[in-house]
Amino acid sequence: MVAALGSLASLLGDPTVQTVVLGSALLGATAGALGTFAVLRRQSLLGDAMSHAALPGVVMGYFVSGGRHLGAILIGALLAGLAAALFALFLSRQPRIKEEAALGAALSLGFALGVVLLTVAQKQATASHAGLDTFLFGQAAATLRSDLVWLGGLAAVAGLILAVLWRQAKLATFDRDFAAVSGVAVPRIEALLTALLAFAIVIGLQLVGVVLMSSLVVAPAVAARQWSGSIAGMVLLAGAIGLVSAVIGAVLSALSPGLSTGPLVVLVATAAVAISLVFGRPSVRGAN
Repeated sequence: MVAALGSLASLLGDPTVQTVVLGSALLGATAGALGTFAVLRRQSLLGDAMSHAALPGVVMGYFVSGGRHLGAILIGALLAGLAAALFALFLSRQPRIKEEAALGAALSLGFALGVVLLTVAQKQATASHAGLDTFLFGQAAATLRSDLVWLGGLAAVAGLILAVLWRQAKLATFDRDFAAVSGVAVPRIEALLTALLAFAIVIGLQLVGVVLMSSLVVAPAVAARQWSGSIAGMVLLAGAIGLVSAVIGAVLSALSPGLSTGPLVVLVATAAVAISLVFGRPSVRGAN
């Protein structure tokens, strides 16, 4: 036991591992907290559509910057994710198209376009140095200290916006009609919540990838829902569950060379959901 603890302490002293753990902590806390609104608004599939549709934005960011510049890639992914959300909204307003079908179409179209652009990028001479394919499933080991600035900046902006507009976001989430009567610009707030969800997804592309990111957005919020009946409690608890799941996944990945961080983080978060479903408060689970 002492030897194992010593080995873990030595591992955590590695600068690369520290960077991955810090990045994972930022990702888990932010995605968990912001994912609460997607779950409460019953728009979990929206996160799936935006995460998959972020892939063409990743590649376009690479083309514009001329290399693997994380800032350009994250901005491109953010714009692509928002474009997919707007496209799905447009389709859902057509008389014969349901919301689920519209989100499915946006997901498929965005991901297909991303795969095509990724293939084109990989044929370039410098593509092998870009590591764009790692954004499919994530590659936490490729995270640099400078990348943490972007990750932390996006998390701080998302948290600040949510804090300033907390009351309006809460009203628009639980009761759209009452919020509108109270003077809340519901469409704008919903658009803002969608943008915040896009922030959460973009933050996780480097570590978890576009394929698994939606799970990390949804799972902590679902787990938190089993324990808390208030939106404030859910946001805080989902952030904590996301943070702990991400850190545990990152440490397990460091202890087991060859196992990717992203899938392990998602598995830990899913385990948290299973535990919460079994041991969560029955009165909370049955509440609307």
